[in-house]
Amino acid sequence: MRGAVIHAPGDVRFETLDDPKILEPTDAIIRTALTCVCGSDLWPWRGLEPTGEAHPMGHEYVGFVEEVGSEVTSVRPGQFVVGSFATSDNTCANCRNGFQSNCLHREFMSSCQAEYVRIPHAQGTLVATATVPDEGYWPGLLAVSDVMGTGWWAADAAEVKPGSTAVVVGDGAVGLCGVIAAKERGAERIIAMSRHASRQKLAREFGATDIVTERGEEGVARIKDLTGGIGADSVLECVGTAQAMRQALHSARPGGNVGFVGVPHEVALDGQELFFSHVGLRGGPAPVRRYLPELIDGVLSGRIEPGKVFDLTLPLEQVAEGYRAMDERRAVKALLRP
Repeated sequence: MRGAVIHAPGDVRFETLDDPKILEPTDAIIRTALTCVCGSDLWPWRGLEPTGEAHPMGHEYVGFVEEVGSEVTSVRPGQFVVGSFATSDNTCANCRNGFQSNCLHREFMSSCQAEYVRIPHAQGTLVATATVPDEGYWPGLLAVSDVMGTGWWAADAAEVKPGSTAVVVGDGAVGLCGVIAAKERGAERIIAMSRHASRQKLAREFGATDIVTERGEEGVARIKDLTGGIGADSVLECVGTAQAMRQALHSARPGGNVGFVGVPHEVALDGQELFFSHVGLRGGPAPVRRYLPELIDGVLSGRIEPGKVFDLTLPLEQVAEGYRAMDERRAVKALLRP
C-alpha cells in the first residue's frame, strides 16, 4: 500500500509501505475511505516536536472493514466504520467512566494517512453505521473521529449549559467544531476569537454570535467588555500555546470553566493565580469514543455539518500539499481521498 511518511520538518513523502496485518485477535484492518491532515500534525511539520526516525503519519479515519481478528464481533468485513484517534477496549474502568482516551490499553493512532490501516482494540474503538452512508456524509463522519469529538469535549469540559455565554479560543478545525458543540449544548452567546475572514464566516454559520479579533490581553479586555466586565461562563481553549491558555483563563468569569483541548506546548500555569481565580480547568485528549454514537447520529440526521471544516480536498498522493496549505493557512483542514 501507499501512505504518508514524515522524514524531517517540512518533509512529508507519499511512499510505498508494508500492508497492515492482523497482529492481535482484537485487531481490524480497514480500507480508508477518507483521511486528512490535522492541526496537531503541523507541530512536527514545523519542527516544534521532534520527528525522530522517519515514520507514518495521521490519526483520523473512516473506512470499510476488510478483516477482523478472532475476538472482534462488533464489526464485520464490508461495514463502514468510524473510530477515534485513541483506541480503547471500552471495558476497562477508565472506559466505563467515560474516559476512553485514557483506556488502560490505549494506543494512539499514527498511520492513518494511508490506503489501509490496522486498528488495535477494534471491538471497543470502531462504531459501524447501520448502512454505508452516502458519500456526502463522509467528511462529517471523518470530522467526528477527531476534531468534532474534540470540540465537543472542549464544550463538555467547559460545562457549556443552556443560556450560557461561551468563548472559543482558536479558529482552526477544533475551534470551529467547538462552536458547533457550544451551539448544540444550548449556549445563548458564543464568542469566537478569530482574525481570519473565511473562518469568521464559518464560525457564524456554525452558531457564533460575536467575533473578537484581538488576541492576548487585548482579546481578554474585549471579552470583558462583551460580558459586563465579568468574563464568560465557559471558555474552550482549542490551540495549545501559552498565549491561548492565558487568554482562556483570563476570559473566564470567577466560577467559570475552561476546557482545554489544544495539545499544550510550553504552557505553564501559575498556581496562585489559578487558586484565586475560582476558574475550573479540565482537558486532555478527547474521549471521542464516548461521543461517537451521538455525533454520528448528528451528522447522518443533518443536525450538524462539521465536514464543512474541510475546505481543501486532495488525492492522498498529494498529502504534502495538504500540510503546506494548512501550515500557510491557505486551508483550515485538508481532506485526503485515497
